[in-house]
This record gives sequence, structure tokens and C-alpha cells, in this order.
Amino acid sequence: MILGMSLSTFTQLHVALSLVGILTGLVVLAGLLRSQVAGGVTAVFLITTILTSATGFLFPVKEILPSHIVGIISLVALAIAVYALYSRRLAGSWRWIYVAAAVFALYLNVFVLVVQAFLKVPALHAIAPTQSDPAFGATQLVVLVLFIWLGIRAARSFRPALA
Repeated sequence: MILGMSLSTFTQLHVALSLVGILTGLVVLAGLLRSQVAGGVTAVFLITTILTSATGFLFPVKEILPSHIVGIISLVALAIAVYALYSRRLAGSWRWIYVAAAVFALYLNVFVLVVQAFLKVPALHAIAPTQSDPAFGATQLVVLVLFIWLGIRAARSFRPALA
């Protein structure tokens, strides 16, 4: 039992938070590319992504796993994004710092999605049963390059007019 839920129910909640974080993160990223703050969607992205990382620490394990390291890095990036957006109001260099932190947090969520897809989707697992297989590495490399490219484009184009 975790937080009064069965492990299965808790896992479903964790996955749902992750998927909402990814979907809203993609909406936020699209807004950044159009130089728009996505308002409430941004808050949902930040909250669900924070909760995704935080709930990852509640699974019963006996040692620190790579997923915990990713979770810590994600929480640091999200703290920076929240501070840049809500405390510094994207003033000066906080604008690009926010973009970098938000896009990086989204990337980490997608990185984990790819890991889970190769572990759980039979067709993907068949072509790359371990995380050292070339297909897995190539997929993660494509995702990384795509997010670097999108992040650079977003940082260059995001110049919102804030109230």
C-alpha cells in the first residue's frame, strides 16, 4: 500500500500524471515556439511533472535506481522553471532559463516514456530487449537531438509580452 492505494492503483496514478505532464508539456512547448505563455496549461504541466517525479520516490525499492537520479534532476529543473516563471516573471535572462528548464524537464519525462515503451511494448521490447541495444540508443539519441533543436528554437523565439 502506498498512500492508502494498492501498488497497481498507485502505478496507474503515477503513469497518468506522467502522461498528462507530457501532453501538457508539448502544448507548453508549442506555445514557447509561438512566443506564448500557455497560462493554465503551463501550471498543469509544472504540477503534474513535479508530482510525477515526486511519486517516483514512493515506489517500494531497496536502493537508489537510475530513475531516482532522473527524478532528482527533473525536480531541480522544475524548481528553476517555477522560480523563473512565477518569482522572476521571466525578466531578463530568466526568460531563456525558464525555457531551458521547462524543455529539459519535458525531455526527461519523454526519456522515461521511451524507456518504459521499450520495456512494456512487446514490439519494441522484441527489437531492443535491453537498454544497451542499438535500436534503444538510436531512439534515445533522436529524442535528445529533437529536444535540443526544439529547445534552442524555443529559447530564440520565446519573447512573451507579460502583464
